[in-house]
Amino acid sequence: MFRRITIPIGLLTLGLLFPEAGAIMVETISEAYLQVSVFVAATLTLIYGAERIFKFDMAGFLAGHPRLQVPIAAFLGALPGCGGAIVVVTQYVNGHVGFGALIAVLTATMGDAAFLLLAREPVTALIVFGLGMVVGTLGGYVLEAIHGRDFMRQQSLTSAEEAKRRVVSRRRPVSIRALHPVWIALMLPGVIFAIPIAMQLDPNTWFGELAVYRPVTLLGFVGGVLALLMWATYLSSDPHHQYTAANPNDLTATRPTTGSRVISDTNFVTVWVIAAFLLFELGVHFSGADLASWFAVWAPLTPLIAALVGFLPGCGPQIIVTTLYLSGAIPMSALFANAISNDGDALFPAIALAPKAAIVATLYTGIPALIVGYGAYFLLP
Repeated sequence: MFRRITIPIGLLTLGLLFPEAGAIMVETISEAYLQVSVFVAATLTLIYGAERIFKFDMAGFLAGHPRLQVPIAAFLGALPGCGGAIVVVTQYVNGHVGFGALIAVLTATMGDAAFLLLAREPVTALIVFGLGMVVGTLGGYVLEAIHGRDFMRQQSLTSAEEAKRRVVSRRRPVSIRALHPVWIALMLPGVIFAIPIAMQLDPNTWFGELAVYRPVTLLGFVGGVLALLMWATYLSSDPHHQYTAANPNDLTATRPTTGSRVISDTNFVTVWVIAAFLLFELGVHFSGADLASWFAVWAPLTPLIAALVGFLPGCGPQIIVTTLYLSGAIPMSALFANAISNDGDALFPAIALAPKAAIVATLYTGIPALIVGYGAYFLLP
């Protein structure tokens, strides 16, 4: 637990020593919450809620229809945002879908950059979504045929380890439940504000004279910090606590409510997203790197650079690439390469739960990204 507490303490110290970095941290944590966490929460609410209301077991359905796993995964990945992709990643970790589904979903997903493209150029967005589904499905079937369904999957826990987790999980502090209403109270307006933010609008301006205080940014910052603190509190009582969708044996003896599952799993993803966002933004701040300048090179290299940027975890770099395309700075071929190569925020839980598989899978997505990117470069005007 001490090591987890040192993370926010270290960030606070950095913010006090470097005021500009502190402002970046507030903005970045808010962005992570409003651009990722709320969409993850909404997606998980729909999925977990549907499972409970209709008594539908998605994991069981996917496991029982192995031939449909790859196209279903590609479809979920093509949906704007990262929620569907995150669900497939966790289903791969616990053995309900094969390696082909993991490849398909990571290939098809465009992450939160999809919202921006959909708002500005809806026809182009539909083309990109369809292209991602087709390439993801083909790549998924081919690679699963080569490597098999269980390629790179980690071995399951032994019975003794599973029993230990169930015992430990019963010790989780009841006080965390008192924060659930606060969590929900922040999340509900967060969902409302997240839609215009995804379309590159600033809902802070809706508040008239109060806009100077940036109330929406503050809401996102408080929500992100709350998720971080709740995650740390879970770990203080259960060091093995992870993503419940990926670790069903990590649950208490009593089946958790839909709300508690959504909160726990969203917090887990939020922590990884905040960490990656901060690493990227603070790295750019202190190094002076300019992602846009990477593309100010010889034109034939733009698809390659776009594909390489796609290897960066998270949606921030990918949103920049999409913005550059919309501004006319890079061609459509670079957009195609980046859309296929990037894994969005789904890569965070993949790295946390199955790091070797995550790295191999994301590298594999670079192959069709280059093929499609350069094919479009030479064929499109």
